[in-house]
Amino acid sequence: MNLLKNYFLFYALIIGASLLVQSCEKDPEPITPTATTSKTLSEYDNKVVYDWNELFLEIERYAAGYRPGPAPRALAYMGLSAYEACVTGMPEYNSLSTLYTGLSLPPLEDKEYHWPTVLNASYANLMRNFFPAASDDLKDKILVLQNYYNEKSRAELSNEVYLRSKRHGETVADLVWAYSQTDDIGKDHYLNPFEDYNWQSHYAKDGDWIPTFPGPGKPMGGVWGGARRFALKDADMICRPPLAYSANNNSALYAQALEVYVQNTPTLSYEAEWVGEFWSDDLVNLTFSPGPRWLAIGNQVLAAEKSNLETAVLMSAKIGIALNDASIGCWNSKYYYNVERPQSYINRVIDPNWKPALFNPLTGDEGITPSFPAYPSGHSTMGAAGAEVLGDIFGYAYGMADHCHENRVEFEGKPRSFGSFFEMAQENAWSRVPLGVHYRMDCEEGVRYGSVIGRKVNELPWKK
Repeated sequence: MNLLKNYFLFYALIIGASLLVQSCEKDPEPITPTATTSKTLSEYDNKVVYDWNELFLEIERYAAGYRPGPAPRALAYMGLSAYEACVTGMPEYNSLSTLYTGLSLPPLEDKEYHWPTVLNASYANLMRNFFPAASDDLKDKILVLQNYYNEKSRAELSNEVYLRSKRHGETVADLVWAYSQTDDIGKDHYLNPFEDYNWQSHYAKDGDWIPTFPGPGKPMGGVWGGARRFALKDADMICRPPLAYSANNNSALYAQALEVYVQNTPTLSYEAEWVGEFWSDDLVNLTFSPGPRWLAIGNQVLAAEKSNLETAVLMSAKIGIALNDASIGCWNSKYYYNVERPQSYINRVIDPNWKPALFNPLTGDEGITPSFPAYPSGHSTMGAAGAEVLGDIFGYAYGMADHCHENRVEFEGKPRSFGSFFEMAQENAWSRVPLGVHYRMDCEEGVRYGSVIGRKVNELPWKK
């Protein structure tokens, strides 16, 4: 009983100290990085960011409504919060907060901060906010990870440094969350990704997108092109035009449809099936989604290279922003051009009985096509944007084996090896053709457009 009383007394003292510190806090002002007695982020390992990234990938796997855009959006805000909360401990880097009207963050006191504690507080806060409908089991995992790093910090730090660091991470996360809620299109899109878009009003002729089945019978992400982006300007919001529609068997579009058709008629080759399944990431509850796949790749590099905390924070911020902006630019272009899927074209022009190869082993559904227009490919756009920012951080000739789906049993669970991130992006893009869900033009333009978006992210004023 005395132990229990001491336990509650200890936590009452912590809460009281936290409230006392908060009561003295001034209104937020723009960050002006100042010298402190803190270590720099480069003096810590990447573990706290790595672990939160891994938990994000687990939670997002089961998050209905978060693909294609809301999951990258969550990564963007979580990465931005982590970066801004710790930028004072990154001497070569600038705050980006002044680029975004309405995002006002507090300056740090000229005192010691423990950056892993700051980051732990920021990630825990925003993970809960962005995934309010996560299962109780996954919410428990958030709490367990948060408590693990809190207890580790308490054992290593003075109470004053611990509370100051924790409060700073929470404060920045609260302000970034409030800023995220001023994005009217993005903030609740996951609740109804089919909202406010009537596909019938946009269908005028053969070649325009129509729903395919099995599927929801309505378009996903029709308004997503209006969500907030961080690096992409208005002038960059439409990709290059697709091939002109034609059902003529001498046309370029017919040739590309025929290419899709022959890839899996009557069946896919072993290699084509492996590549298609390896990069698919289409299906809720089976894998994480196509955008966050590139966070999983980046996390593998953090582990392999034993990168420091500064690199981990920078990678996570850049990946989040790149995937967010790529999803928005891509979906804006998709609904601008409104190109039908190969399934619709092939069934009308070539073979009425043909089905794509995408299969859901959890439901038994066969012949699946994602429920939105084809051009450009979302996999390809987000993949190239992710590859571009990873190349900027780790090197454009960085080679690796991707272990994202190692030991999976629903499909070929073996790693594949690549000579560069761009090579990965190209295979990711091509995988959609033998799977039967995209034309070659969708993938090639997606890679080009995604690379442009990735470079826009790299060109933000990160460095002093």
